[in-house]
Amino acid sequence: MTEQTPAVVLNQCTRGVTEVVLNYPEKRNAFDDLIIRRLIDALEQVARDDDTRVVIVRSEGKHFSAGADLAWMRRMAGNTREENLADARQLAKLMSTLNHLPKPVIGLVQGAAFGGAVGLAACCDIVIATEDAKFCLSEVKLGLIPATISPYVVRAIGERQARRYFLTAEVFSAEKAQELGLVHIVCDDKDSAWTVCNELIDQLTSNGPQAISAAKKLIFDVSQQPLTPELIDMTSQRIADIRVSDEGQEGLGAFLDKRPAAWVPEDDA
Repeated sequence: MTEQTPAVVLNQCTRGVTEVVLNYPEKRNAFDDLIIRRLIDALEQVARDDDTRVVIVRSEGKHFSAGADLAWMRRMAGNTREENLADARQLAKLMSTLNHLPKPVIGLVQGAAFGGAVGLAACCDIVIATEDAKFCLSEVKLGLIPATISPYVVRAIGERQARRYFLTAEVFSAEKAQELGLVHIVCDDKDSAWTVCNELIDQLTSNGPQAISAAKKLIFDVSQQPLTPELIDMTSQRIADIRVSDEGQEGLGAFLDKRPAAWVPEDDA
């Protein structure tokens, strides 16, 4: 990793798409404290960018990510508890930032996705994996636990499956990851994965950007909550608010007038 070849690359593409790319293939895109900070910075920059409609999280090379870098883990092993806590909080911040990004996030996974990389996948809204992708919650093999990624992985695969894969550290296939709910679509190879990704980009950019952000927040706010009168009233207030918003008015008007909404890209209109 050099300044000429940064380990995290931010690519602003056409159609309002921004890629956050792990670019350290010689280390199988393993991450350390510096890469974690760069990923956080990149995601925070994307979150502030009004021109970004869709975010793609992907990696260069054969593997999505081998998880934590061995040299980083060796260094952490010699650190104090306070230093380890600070490191853990940075990784937790990365997961939370990605999970709550107010844009739709598509994760493209190939090859190995081990340890913390499973957490990255779980924090994406949509995950496309190639058939050769392999997943592993490998922490217990090292005498550790997948603590900071656990809230997101358990929500993705459920408590019952977590009770198996957190404890066994067995490697599972892309097909199994799809069965568990971690992956949405399995493709033959990278080319077919990109084809599916571009179809999803077309679908997402035809929808209201503010509505997508609000819908994503709605999922977090209603998930696993008791069905109380307060929750029901909150959902009623949210639909009322968005109906009278500028975007809601434009969307309803476009539908009734049988025209494309203002946010639909011209090529799709």
